[in-house]
Amino acid sequence: MKNILLSIPFLFCSCNNTGKYLKVVGELDKNEISGIQYITKTNDVWALEDSGNKNEIYRLGKNGGIEHTVEIEGAENEDWEDMTADSSGNIYIGDFGNNDNDRKNLVIYKVNQADLRNDEVKPEYEITFKYEDQKEFPPKKSERYFDVEAFFEKDGFFYLFTKNRSAGFNGDFSVYKLPNKAGNYTAKRIATLNSCGAYRKCAIAAADISPDGKTIALLGGDKIWLIEHYNGTFIQDRMQQYELGHYSEKEGITFKDNNTLLIADEKDKGTGGLLYEIKISQLKAER
Repeated sequence: MKNILLSIPFLFCSCNNTGKYLKVVGELDKNEISGIQYITKTNDVWALEDSGNKNEIYRLGKNGGIEHTVEIEGAENEDWEDMTADSSGNIYIGDFGNNDNDRKNLVIYKVNQADLRNDEVKPEYEITFKYEDQKEFPPKKSERYFDVEAFFEKDGFFYLFTKNRSAGFNGDFSVYKLPNKAGNYTAKRIATLNSCGAYRKCAIAAADISPDGKTIALLGGDKIWLIEHYNGTFIQDRMQQYELGHYSEKEGITFKDNNTLLIADEKDKGTGGLLYEIKISQLKAER
């Protein structure tokens, strides 16, 4: 990526039909933002791009431009799909995009918060992993549950949410757990949940957990799912669906505070490429 610019002209708020809930706060000048993360400790928003782009992360400034670019040394961007942070503000890059379900080099990179002021950094450590129930690379087309574009970190563990790419998509997706420690691990499947049956709108493309650790947000093309009162378990009945009234290639979601989410979508055929804000309280009040 040569440049990403985030501007905040009021023009976009009036010219884009973004439904009742999404407020446009800026335009992303590049096409393929695949993950964003708000760092509560520093009040910064970071972004990355996915497959085919540079091994860089970008801090978006409050005035709309890119304030800082960090090259991640020795970390090829095979398919960076999401980013998350721990309570200390350290960033984790998920290189686990796996469209064909055939990768054996899945990795998460840790970038120390203190290094984010530098232009080039080496990851503090790497976490490599495999899925405990994947036996074929790739599996048959009806069993391709091993792509991931969404994860978060909490209390020393990562939680990964798969993007179902199986033939005959039915909305099922898996939740995996692995430790946030340097090394090679087997990700354990801890739950199977269901979003809805339309792939373009219901495949899980991003995730985050609120600063207070009580709410998980999952993102699809025109929906958000909230898992509230989170206590370490994933139960279908606690997963509530909210319609956004706006479809696009949404790829990134992050909590700005316990009631505010930021969402990013990719630019496609002249639409999208924007950063949005949405209030959970408004979603719930008008459901």
